[in-house]
Amino acid sequence: MPMFDVTMTFDNGPDPDVTPRALRMLKEHDILASFFVVGKQLEKPGCMEACAQARDEGHWIGNHTYTHSIPLGERPGPEAVQDEIVRMQEVIDPFVVGGPKLFRPFGKQGAVGHHLLSRAARDHLVANKYTCVIWNALPRDWENRSGWDAVALEQCLALPWSVVVVHDIPFGNAIDRLPYFLDAVLERGGRFRQDLPDTCTPIRNGTVLGLIDHIVGG
Repeated sequence: MPMFDVTMTFDNGPDPDVTPRALRMLKEHDILASFFVVGKQLEKPGCMEACAQARDEGHWIGNHTYTHSIPLGERPGPEAVQDEIVRMQEVIDPFVVGGPKLFRPFGKQGAVGHHLLSRAARDHLVANKYTCVIWNALPRDWENRSGWDAVALEQCLALPWSVVVVHDIPFGNAIDRLPYFLDAVLERGGRFRQDLPDTCTPIRNGTVLGLIDHIVGG
């Protein structure tokens, strides 16, 4: 039995350089992950191709809003759902194959709270049978670019099953620490898995679970 489990997730991409590098590192370790992509990123040259590569290599592609600008809990009107979730889903539908229909709210520096979802967003996710994915391990790779892997390992060692958030967009050479983290988890008896724990899925396939009250605002 593994000592602890880890699910890898990547946010805010894709990027034509960083995403393929992350994919190569994951492939070398035989690890499947989820990539939560942003619509504005997909408008950039080479990013659709990077997203397609992730899909083709067996990774799940999730909706991370179109603009990644204002948390949905701070935009209570239904127009935010249309602008951020529906618009984004129309773009990534061709990439959503072989896995659940995933949505990750914009966390605003990684905080988990009532700003993540509005009631309108929650109702849309439920009605359209999304799995809403939050996180419990955030090593802040955008700040600690050369040491986030050690922080992530410490966070994972403290939990039976971690959902780790790192980013596949340029933060200096932060992505170069990914193999060190993957190796450290495996060396300490951890297991990587692609599925998600109930503790980080307040909505699963349209069914509301117990954590939903912690992330829904007005």
